[in-house]
Amino acid sequence: MQGKVVLVTGANGGLGMHVTQAFLDAGATVIGTSRRIQQSDFNSPRFTAVPAEISSHEAAKVHVDQVVARFGRLDVLAHTVGGFAGGQSIADSDDETFQQMLDLNLNSVFHILRATIPALRQTGNGRIIAIGSRAALEPGTGIGAYSASKAAMVSLIRTVALENKDAGLTANVILPGTMDTPANRKSIPNADFSKWVRPSAVASLITWLASDAGKDINGAVIPVYGSDV
Repeated sequence: MQGKVVLVTGANGGLGMHVTQAFLDAGATVIGTSRRIQQSDFNSPRFTAVPAEISSHEAAKVHVDQVVARFGRLDVLAHTVGGFAGGQSIADSDDETFQQMLDLNLNSVFHILRATIPALRQTGNGRIIAIGSRAALEPGTGIGAYSASKAAMVSLIRTVALENKDAGLTANVILPGTMDTPANRKSIPNADFSKWVRPSAVASLITWLASDAGKDINGAVIPVYGSDV
């Protein structure tokens, strides 16, 4: 990954920390973005923290334009931003929760895709890797809004793969099961953590998909469920 410029959204999140570090370890130049990212979050001269919002097309475009202007190119988008809300049936779900899931899990992807695709196409071998969820394929009771938002995201990424294969740009989505993050441990303290997906394993897969070795993988929906299959 030496010489590659990588944009990681949600770079200081439970998964994003591992993804950012994995790209740095692979030799990439990494721009990490989130609302509260700090330069001190990673100890590397190839890391640049850029606090930013991607909650609108305008904000995402300004952010990406600044990245390309500063670094001259963009080779990889690793999108790890997302959120979860659940506990209610579809019949009992409120408008606010449903819209929140769409904003966090679908609209944010849409905005960052529109902003990054032009730059990624210019490299001739750009990469997009997004994080979905097992729930996108296997919905469950009480998580209808979350499942629907992640399923729509999968469709969006696969469409991008079809629309941009002429430029050598690949787009893939990873569907983890429950990941072993501090936030998940706190919310489900009595779970068997050994069955959960290790964030480092997902990060390794992302860096592989972004490398030359992963160039033949495009439009893939990749399940990563750990031992809880």
